[in-house]
Amino acid sequence: MTLNWEQVIVHAEDPAALGQWWAEALGWVVVYSDDDEYEIRPAEDVTPGLDFVRLNEARKAKSRLHLDFRPDNQAAEVDRLIAHGARRVDIGQGEQSWVVLADPEGNEFCILGQRAQ
Repeated sequence: MTLNWEQVIVHAEDPAALGQWWAEALGWVVVYSDDDEYEIRPAEDVTPGLDFVRLNEARKAKSRLHLDFRPDNQAAEVDRLIAHGARRVDIGQGEQSWVVLADPEGNEFCILGQRAQ
């Protein structure tokens, strides 16, 4: 038996707006959209992707799942994402080598530092 990872579901108040924000942030393509769903992938036939699905309920607590990204240049990527609409957030991480950001709907994600050689 084999399992293939297809996508991560992200509940969103506005799937199209949040999905488009992430598509632009990641440089990914839109593979499906309707009023309640907006799916993006690295390329049309490449998985896993992110599927933003409408949930008409406000978030009540810290996200239980978040994405980590490791860029070539952490500072430049943090600056780029903040200019794109992300914001820095404090989730109790203290002084760390990663930076915690949130997307426009408040979903946290981390921009990691360089991997130890």
